[in-house]
Amino acid sequence: MKESKIIIAVGSKNPVKFNAVKTAFSEVFADKTIECIATHAPSLVSEQPMTEQETLDGAINRVHFCQRALDADYYVAIEGGIDNFTYGPATFAYIVIANAKQESVGRSTNLPLPSVIYNALLKGEELGTVMDRFFGTTNIKQKGGAIGLLTNGLATRESIYKQCLILALSPFVYQKLYNE
Repeated sequence: MKESKIIIAVGSKNPVKFNAVKTAFSEVFADKTIECIATHAPSLVSEQPMTEQETLDGAINRVHFCQRALDADYYVAIEGGIDNFTYGPATFAYIVIANAKQESVGRSTNLPLPSVIYNALLKGEELGTVMDRFFGTTNIKQKGGAIGLLTNGLATRESIYKQCLILALSPFVYQKLYNE
């Protein structure tokens, strides 16, 4: 029997983000019952963040909104973004996890983007919309995402987010060690 319950406010109603949070927390806190509450949390940044900083700001803004709006044990936000690095354009995500006492920031790996995709983003389109057009999919951002499409399903948005969430939870699991 599980010992207690952890309530997590997830700053998105996107099922990919919600499922990644639920799965990661369930694995990290296997002895707890995990309850997630999905809420629309505004990022206060562009619909498609185009820099690392804007992406991080979006995740932080979503977490802070959740902290003000909901009563939970943890608050989680995931913000996907794009940037053009010295080695080329890529997509990635920032993850922010907070509770009443601390905050942890994680960042996913980069997925290199083809120039033709990046150029469409520079014109103001969102990555999911561009990927749908190039691959003939519908609402891919709530499925495998660009990651799933460009890796032939070997990785997905959810799998990458889950990995990043598990890493970002380390400071909560080993609080004493991280606070020294």
